[in-house]
Amino acid sequence: MSSKIGHLFNNIAPSYDFLNHLFSFNIDKRWRRKALKGHVSYKQKYVLDIACGTGDFAIQIHQHHAEKVIGVDISEGMLEVGRQKMEKKHLKKYIKLQYGDCANLEFSTDSFNAVTCAFGVRNFEQRPQSLREMYRVLKPGCEVIILEFSRPRNFFIKMIYHFYFFTLMPFVGHLVSGDKQAYHYLPESVYRFPEGNAFLNELRDAGFRKCSYKRLTFGIATIYYGKKI
Repeated sequence: MSSKIGHLFNNIAPSYDFLNHLFSFNIDKRWRRKALKGHVSYKQKYVLDIACGTGDFAIQIHQHHAEKVIGVDISEGMLEVGRQKMEKKHLKKYIKLQYGDCANLEFSTDSFNAVTCAFGVRNFEQRPQSLREMYRVLKPGCEVIILEFSRPRNFFIKMIYHFYFFTLMPFVGHLVSGDKQAYHYLPESVYRFPEGNAFLNELRDAGFRKCSYKRLTFGIATIYYGKKI
């Protein structure tokens, strides 16, 4: 992600968790659980969470019995909110949040039992390189798990979704966060993202095999899986 994106998320960091849960009606928590179910457990001792934000996904990964979770993000504002959250929840021993560029990860090859990313991959400025880095640090035989927004196919749902995403959400987001640009950028980034089979092809180009995806809640979100053979 670029410094521009990092700056954008720094600006909305204090209100990010509140607005994230508000806009998704808390369904985002269920989406994360579904992404992890049957894929992350006590067997995945070390998990890397890319674009970890304030650490919500990292917490849920830990709750699935992962021994250690490292979260990386380019936004120091989001990381600081996350670190305070880990302090309050007494999770600093299990979850470490640190600054990191997803296109140039500092970790050794074959380091992690799973690599995850929730609602962040569409923001990668160098997505092909970032996906290759995710592949590199993953141990052979292990999975990448990516949760991302997508666009519904049903015409009626699509119309409601479009109004909500491009009119209501920017208005409320600006009102609460004080940042007008961020909540226009976020829905636009969803519409630019190559979802479904197009994104599976990007995963395959990065080296992943046995790639698949599962659409959730009328196609508003999608889980992607890929394995390092």
